[in-house]
Amino acid sequence: MHTQSPLVPAAPVLGPKLIRAEIIVVFAVSLGASALVSLVRLIGALTAPRELKGQQAVLVGSLAPDRPWLDLALQLTQIVISVAPVGLVAYLMVRSGESMRTIGADFRRPGGDLVRGAVLAAAIGGSGLAFYLAVWAAGVNLTVVPGQLPEVWWQVPVLLLAAAQNGVLEEVLVAGYLLHRLGQAGWGPWKAVVVSSLLRGSYHLYQGFGGFVGNVVMGLVFGRLYQRWGRAMPLIVAHTLIDAVAFVGYAFLRGRVSWLP
Repeated sequence: MHTQSPLVPAAPVLGPKLIRAEIIVVFAVSLGASALVSLVRLIGALTAPRELKGQQAVLVGSLAPDRPWLDLALQLTQIVISVAPVGLVAYLMVRSGESMRTIGADFRRPGGDLVRGAVLAAAIGGSGLAFYLAVWAAGVNLTVVPGQLPEVWWQVPVLLLAAAQNGVLEEVLVAGYLLHRLGQAGWGPWKAVVVSSLLRGSYHLYQGFGGFVGNVVMGLVFGRLYQRWGRAMPLIVAHTLIDAVAFVGYAFLRGRVSWLP
């Protein structure tokens, strides 16, 4: 007997209203919420008795001082939770009849992505360090402490995982997903890149005005490159390398060089 196969519903058509709602939901539970917290932290820093450069912004700090195994467990848990919105984006892309390949967050071109990412990291990382030292000296930025973990065996692996988490989360959401959806909603390329860049800067406000401006500029560069390449993976590679060098480099150079705040 012939049995009729169940009907498979078509992928939903994303109109501008649905796209706006989807974007709001995604960022309300991820980097948009981080931006709000970052703004409050900046207000707190500005109203503190000490000047900005006399305060610290710790990027990866101990979560359980003097309890290294608990600290390790909390670090890994925080990394997993922080990267969870990438799973939400992947689900939403599939729901709309697409996939992570649509935004180039895949491993189809490992060689090209690695080369592009490494070159971009070298360019952005070097200029970014010079810019940070300048704005810190000018007193408009907090002292950024990339890593403040205990000197135990898992220090470097956790710092590298934290760098990868930042690269994957930010470039999938703020570059690939957001620019792709804004394009689908009919936004012009430059308008979309500016909004993406301002969002990127906003969740770095806790570092000070220098952190905001530096990340807006980085967002403009990364956003235009995404629109040109159609791939988020080179940006993920670049961001991960930049943070990995900053986190691990600071751990080894802290207290050993005079030019590092």
